[in-house]
Amino acid sequence: MTETISQRVPRDHWLIQFRRHPSALLLLAQLLCIPLYPLVEDMHAARMLLGIFGVVILLLALRMIRYTSARIWPGVCLAVLAVLASGFYLGGGHDELRAWHAGLEALFYFYAASRLIAYMLADRRATSDELFAAGATFTLLVWAFAYLLVLCVALQPASVSTGTASPANWSDLMFLSFVMLSCTGIGDVVPVGGMAKAVSDLEMFTGVMYVALVVSRLIGLSVAQDKR
Repeated sequence: MTETISQRVPRDHWLIQFRRHPSALLLLAQLLCIPLYPLVEDMHAARMLLGIFGVVILLLALRMIRYTSARIWPGVCLAVLAVLASGFYLGGGHDELRAWHAGLEALFYFYAASRLIAYMLADRRATSDELFAAGATFTLLVWAFAYLLVLCVALQPASVSTGTASPANWSDLMFLSFVMLSCTGIGDVVPVGGMAKAVSDLEMFTGVMYVALVVSRLIGLSVAQDKR
């Protein structure tokens, strides 16, 4: 049966919104992953699938934000290496690859965050998608530094303290990364090793500079547009 116009409009509407606001889809996917991670903490296969889903969504969003395939190929290469390392580490049980997996994931998320920051700084006016990109970039930086903390724990197991006898897991390190990047104060998860403290110092500096240079610029452009 031929599809009617009324049936086509909703589908076309969502496609248009996806193309118009790719950063919103990325931000939504990142936020949905936050409550899902604790549920699959001990399920390596589910956690690996969740990570691959996030990588695919991120690559799609980056591809649609005015970047040609020639400029996105470093991200694709990093994504492939990160997925392979994740598969061997989580799927194959090769714990010796934990540091490599964390390092590649951190590089991938830092690259993606840098592309979104370049996208936001390229225009002279603030669009709605750039405002979504500001939130998505914040979460990408949280992920990137969280994987750096995983790298620290892989090299120095006691570098992050949870206040209990159990070692820091992914949810603990994600919480610490959110706290450090937002500069809202430390909770029960604290860096105690030298490497973890250095990463935390860099993350707090990044969080302050991100708000001062990127977010404040978008707010200023939005205010200027309203005045005009």
